[in-house]
Amino acid sequence: MLALRLTRSARPAVQLRRLLVAAASAGTGFLLLGALGHALNHPDTPSVSALRLAWCAAPLAATVYFAVAVARTDPATRPRSGLSALGLGPARMMAISAATTALACALGSMLALLVFLHLRGDLTGMPFDGAAADFLAAGQPLPLPAALTLLAVVPVCASLAVAVALRPRERRPGASRMARMYGRFGAYRRTPVRETFGAYGRFGTHLGRAARGGRTAGAEARSHQEQGGQEQPAETAEAAGAPETSPAVPPAAPLAAPSGLPWGIAVLAVGLAVEAYVSRTGGGSEPGGRAGALAGLALTALGLALAGPGLTHLCGRLLQAVRPGALRLLAGRALMTEAVRIGRPLGVVCAVISAAYAMTSLYDTDDPSVAPLTALGTLLVTGCAVATLLTAAAEARQARALTTDALLRLGAPAATLRRAVAIRSAALVALFAPLTLAVAELSALPLAA
Repeated sequence: MLALRLTRSARPAVQLRRLLVAAASAGTGFLLLGALGHALNHPDTPSVSALRLAWCAAPLAATVYFAVAVARTDPATRPRSGLSALGLGPARMMAISAATTALACALGSMLALLVFLHLRGDLTGMPFDGAAADFLAAGQPLPLPAALTLLAVVPVCASLAVAVALRPRERRPGASRMARMYGRFGAYRRTPVRETFGAYGRFGTHLGRAARGGRTAGAEARSHQEQGGQEQPAETAEAAGAPETSPAVPPAAPLAAPSGLPWGIAVLAVGLAVEAYVSRTGGGSEPGGRAGALAGLALTALGLALAGPGLTHLCGRLLQAVRPGALRLLAGRALMTEAVRIGRPLGVVCAVISAAYAMTSLYDTDDPSVAPLTALGTLLVTGCAVATLLTAAAEARQARALTTDALLRLGAPAATLRRAVAIRSAALVALFAPLTLAVAELSALPLAA
């Protein structure tokens, strides 16, 4: 009931994103039911039906990824101060977000079932003069348990992914793995300041420690700045227990580059090698060869998605190279801070574009029933990828709202901030557009051969 009330009281933009999640779930559910209909109508070719079901993995992954991005930007299910006393802590809010995602996806799955039954002629007669009867198995009874099982895949996967992505985490900057394992309050943790017996119970001990140099406040402030936090040094010192007269915090260290760039390049190379091997053996036209080509495309897309954050961080560094001004420093620093948040969806968009370009060589023009399902799957994957990128951009704008307000209060012109956004966008396009075209050509050449 609480999830329903939070869903109903959300803002129009949030409701629109949830409706888009429901629409993506409906499209994926319809593709799964289409694979079931093809299996019922062609029982003599199970390999082709299995390949059609395998093609549904891409729309399913895109839908789940989009649902997680929407759940991250949902302000209704974000933990806020004062709600823990009412029993709405981070774990409960995570469960509510997962339930809201499952509700939206279930609505889309039910819509897909209604459209599927309508096209089969089970509700009001056969529409479109029976044009969809071939791949929907209109002349055979539909196994309801199998259909419901396929329709439950999207809500279950999306809700589990949201629960994993939004699970409560206890972040302790600078603490080791063994320190995180042994509870809170530093019971078994080694601190830079050696404490005596009963120091935690003494009144004013933390004030004396802060007065001796504010080393704890400085360490906390450096950790927050390395993680891209937007807190001011005074707030960080207050959270660490230091008074307002603590010494100044040293400048922040450069943000560490994401570690996925070498792995992304390696996976991308493996995917291109698999596609080249499939084309060389001449199995691209057989079901087994198409499965190998599909695996190569999946590895190529995964490589681009893994390399996206690292490439975005590299783009931010290149913007700050060769005697940069204040505008380039601001744009490059923002890209480095938002490398993971923006880079991964951007890498997914590049992977989708390159895979769609390469799939044209695998398209079978002799099977007319594949055309509408292929168009639906391509539109669904592309739409989910672009919508996820736009959602991540909105989340990044919300994350740097405090920094933007601080710059405006300090007298920075609004036109300068807009020019920084334009510079960031132009730099990303200049780096990712040639890379996408190159990967698309390399993926399409062996498959076309």
